[in-house]
This record gives sequence, structure tokens and C-alpha cells, in this order.
Amino acid sequence: MKVDWSGVFPAVPTQFHDDFSIDLETTREHVEALIANGVHGLIMLGTIGENCSLSLDEKAEVLKMAVETAKGRVPVLNGVAEFTTAGACQTAKCAEEIGVDGLMVMPAMVYNSDRRETVNHFRTVAAATRLGIMCYNNPPVYRVDITPEMLQDLSDVDNLVCVKEASGDVRRITDLFNALGDRYLVFSGLDDVALESIMLGCTGWVSGLVDAFPNENRMLWDAAVAGNYQRALEIYRWYMPMLHFDSHPKLVQYIKLTCAEVGYGRETVRAPRMTLVDAERDYVLNVVRNCIANRPEAD
Repeated sequence: MKVDWSGVFPAVPTQFHDDFSIDLETTREHVEALIANGVHGLIMLGTIGENCSLSLDEKAEVLKMAVETAKGRVPVLNGVAEFTTAGACQTAKCAEEIGVDGLMVMPAMVYNSDRRETVNHFRTVAAATRLGIMCYNNPPVYRVDITPEMLQDLSDVDNLVCVKEASGDVRRITDLFNALGDRYLVFSGLDDVALESIMLGCTGWVSGLVDAFPNENRMLWDAAVAGNYQRALEIYRWYMPMLHFDSHPKLVQYIKLTCAEVGYGRETVRAPRMTLVDAERDYVLNVVRNCIANRPEAD
């Protein structure tokens, strides 16, 4: 299976009202703003979309809205993060029926599966759908490492087409290419190693901070893929204090607060997450406001 996924794909936050019900209209406005600012695709209901805090019916509402809003202008992928393989298959089928363009599948939540179990999870979910799948590797958060050896085990599964590499170890990117050649598209999955990842051959970037700074993010991407590394490095150094938010345990709260500060949605999150308070909130806002005050000039 061939897909045309490349470029920057924001992991879009799900917006909530003050009573924690889903705010579809504000989420729609954010999706539209991201597309208008030149992102190349959308990841709905990933970690930043608070996937595990939504019911399947709520997930379906968000996905229907995203597909209707995108209108085919960019591919829409759905994050699949479930506690069981059966639950992941159910979510995948629901998303396919709604009309998304692909899936970003995580290992099963909570349980730390071994090689055989991890391979079986991805193979089983892939068999439940005709959609292309991005395998999401983030062992620091999800405690399961989808290794090059596992991806070799899965290389016969036609609709496993892409790897989102978020281990934080950029050596893994070269290991993937050395072991698997061009079998999979490789996306950078962690904001604060994005430039290094692009330079090592990643053809896409699933980004969190693009939700708040789509213009600057696009400038960084364009400079990097054009080989203008001096310009890319200038933007990257400016951006890095905020890019570090993406590798923090409270990345959802940090990124939602950043978005709210620049006018995209609210900082409201669902429990067990809680909005930031006191010194931690002040720290995030100080970082964001300092970056805003020193934004790089537009190209």
C-alpha cells in the first residue's frame, strides 16, 4: 500500500467546555486555522487529543467533524490508543466507517507487551481495517518499544506503512533505515529532536507545538527540507524552549496552555489531568511569552 503522507501533521488538541463536555466548534475552528496555515495533515485523538479520556461515541463525533472540516484538503488520521487489541480493532473500524484517511496506532495501553504480543497487536489491528497505519513508537510514555526487529516481523503486512518514531533517541532513525530501507515512511514524533530527525531522513513530523505556532513551524520545516540548515537552526534554537514541552509528562497541559495563550482554544483538560497552577503555570507562560516576544522574522 502506498500513501502520500509527508510534511507536518499536528497532533490536534480536543477542546472542552468548562463542564468538560466536548467543544466541537472550537476544535473545528482550530482545525481550520491549522489547515489555513499550511499543515500537511492532521492527527486527531492522539495523546494531545486526550484519546483515552473520550468514549468511542465522543471519538466518533470528533472524527466526523474533522473529516467534514478537512474536506479532503489534507489527510486526516485517527489515533488508536486502547487498553485491548479488540478495543483497538473496534476503534479502527469505527474510524474507517467515518471516512478518515489513516490510523496512528499505539501499543495496547497499560500492559507492557513483549515482542510476540506487540507484533500480534499491530498485525491484528491491521487486519481489521483497509486503512494505512502509522505505528506509533514512544517507549518513554507507553513503555513498549516497537523495535526495528518487530517492524521486520511486520513487514509483510501491507497496510502498515509508516513509523512515528518518538523514542527520543535519533540513532533509532538510522537503525530503521539500515534495517528496513524504504519499507516504511518514517516520521519524527518528538518536537525537540525534530530537526535532527529531518536531517536523518524523516519525511514527516507529527508535531505538538505546531498547534500554537503553525507559521513558525512551517518555516522550520521548509528551511530544513530545502537544506537551508542555517535558517532552520536559527528557528529551531528560538523554538526549543517550547519544543521541550512535548517531551514533558504534562505535555497535554503544557501545549493546551500554550495554544490558549496565542488564541487557539482553552487550557481545559479532563481528569485525571488537571490544568496547571501556581509556579508551574507561570513557568510555561513565561517561556511562551518570551518566545512570542522574540519570534523569528517571516520568510
